[in-house]
Amino acid sequence: MASSVHPRVLKLTKQDGQSYGFFLRIEMGKEGHLVRNVEKGGPAEQAGMKDGDRVLRVNGVFVDKEEHTRVVELVKESGLSVTFQVLDEESYEMAKEKGISLSEEGQARPTQQPVMNGVAGAIPKPKLCYLVKGEKGYGFSLTSTRGVQGMFLSEVDPSGVAAKAGVQNNDRLIELNGDNVESSNHEQIVDKVKASGNSVVFLVVDREADRYYKNKQIKLAGGMATVKHLPHKPRIAELTKGPDGYGFYLRQQHAKLGHFIKDIDAGSPADKAGLKDMDRLVAVNGDPVDSLEHEQVVEKIRQCGKKSTLLVVDGETDQMYKMACVSPLLYWDEVMDSHSEAAKPAVATPSQESSEHKPRLCLLEKTSGGFGFHLNAIQGLSGQFVKEVASGSPADKAGLADDNIVIEVNGDNVENKSYEEVVEMIKKSGNRLEMLVIEEAAYDYFKDKNIPITTALIGTSKTNKPATPPVKAKEPKKQEDHPAPAPVTAKAPSPSPPPSPILAANLTPPHSPAPAAAPSQDSPKETRKRSVSSSSSASEGDDERF
Repeated sequence: MASSVHPRVLKLTKQDGQSYGFFLRIEMGKEGHLVRNVEKGGPAEQAGMKDGDRVLRVNGVFVDKEEHTRVVELVKESGLSVTFQVLDEESYEMAKEKGISLSEEGQARPTQQPVMNGVAGAIPKPKLCYLVKGEKGYGFSLTSTRGVQGMFLSEVDPSGVAAKAGVQNNDRLIELNGDNVESSNHEQIVDKVKASGNSVVFLVVDREADRYYKNKQIKLAGGMATVKHLPHKPRIAELTKGPDGYGFYLRQQHAKLGHFIKDIDAGSPADKAGLKDMDRLVAVNGDPVDSLEHEQVVEKIRQCGKKSTLLVVDGETDQMYKMACVSPLLYWDEVMDSHSEAAKPAVATPSQESSEHKPRLCLLEKTSGGFGFHLNAIQGLSGQFVKEVASGSPADKAGLADDNIVIEVNGDNVENKSYEEVVEMIKKSGNRLEMLVIEEAAYDYFKDKNIPITTALIGTSKTNKPATPPVKAKEPKKQEDHPAPAPVTAKAPSPSPPPSPILAANLTPPHSPAPAAAPSQDSPKETRKRSVSSSSSASEGDDERF
């Protein structure tokens, strides 16, 4: 029987000298550790903490039956950030009355995402970092801490190789080129780094993530890591079959493990999607193909019908992932995870000219890079707003701007819909998306006067359609890495909330058409014909036309 008890996970962060903005106390006649006097505007209120909430866990440790002084110590020891699991007063008292085990309830939702000062954040992850030695070396030192297992990266040069690869001071080293080194000493790790030559892949974990996994007694490995810091990216290519198929050959070379893209026709769907000669095929529609025979991969692509999504890697990217001993599918998982930041598009924050107190109707036409914006939301409030509008993207050309509040999607009012519902509506819109948006000041104006926000306020039925591509005046700044938010807001929040997932399945930018590769002499002649539907074996490999 499903439990009606739903604890909340809240992560609070504060500055030096600042409090979390609440009191933790015990009261006569009441069970549990109570939250009281939540300070308005403080970290606790922003995270969604309520008066009367009971604290069940502190940084993953179940504390409902602990002495109050011990709970206070755990919070103080946590430093500038702490993660609580809390339950509202009514649910807590009901659980106690019915004898529901709150310790088991806390473990039943391991994937629940913490809310960080008002915005849901992703579960912390270790990170993979690829370092290529520079003139001054890698730019870090190795240190150990008495009583703590493992080696830590310290003295990280802010402008050095390690820092640029994503390494931070006091990161703990977990793996080196896929080998676990948690039990290795200083000299052994130094020898491994030297033996790696001019490049090395580290799996490291920061203090917050380290504490999270230690509390849960989970052993860290490369397959759990974020790959957002890795410099070479796999590519996701969405193909729609043309009159002559997709326009490429798939080859399996016996001397080189894997399935490879070959002989791409200029101007074909494969060419337009950015496939390149000798790209290695990793997955078809998210299904890995490394372990499949050539004929099985061919059949898998055919079963896709007129559309297929391929995950591929070039030689350089392939070598980096193999050095890390992880699959490029980690990249696919991050892109497809609605709570993970999957890509780093160029971002601009243009000053959008609009009439005062008027919404705008924007028509977006998706490209291979998606619509080019993030949808954000705030915990506890309805509504969504636009963030991270990529320069030159369909969103940018249609007139969307940062902090625009979304009123309608394809003619349907979404002010009271959940974040997940709006994301789904956008995904289902296909390649064309119509959004009614409004700036925060105008939104407040109409809400204060109780005036419904509709297209009638525009004055005309004019839609902001995509303009011709503008000439780029300067290079846009790159997006910073932040944890991805989830929940919801009807108003644009306080400045700079973390970005939510980008609404694009294919994050590969369009590439310029390249000349078709000349047919190789070792390819079987019968598979060179467009009408052939099956492959023949050759001395060096098998080809299949798509």
